Amino acid sequence: MKKEKFHIEYIFDKVSRRSLWNHLTTPPGLSAWFADDVEINENEYTFYWNKTQEKAELVSAKPEISIRYRWIEEEDPSIYFEFIIHTIELTGSTALEITDFAELDEKADSISLWDSQVEVLKRTLGI
Repeated sequence: MKKEKFHIEYIFDKVSRRSLWNHLTTPPGLSAWFADDVEINENEYTFYWNKTQEKAELVSAKPEISIRYRWIEEEDPSIYFEFIIHTIELTGSTALEITDFAELDEKADSISLWDSQVEVLKRTLGI
């Protein structure tokens, strides 16, 4: 079944881009909210959840702006997940935009999962 791209945006008041960036790119940061544990070997990230593991490759990164990963087991090379950090001009708040892909019948579940994970991220950042 074909996967559909979707975007979600979350607002973070009073958080530095650097702190948010570290939580999106480093093993300690990612393991605080995204996975139980994370290991990096060059451009390959291994994410551990309970007894399972998934590997992703780092596709691109612009420090403190965006990072794109692609699951290694994903058959379609155009599918990825990405984090983009930007500032909302009107309020000065930091926003995190997540781009991901899901099958149409799983899109709501994927968004719900991101919502709950980002809530953990916010708590980890002290928000």
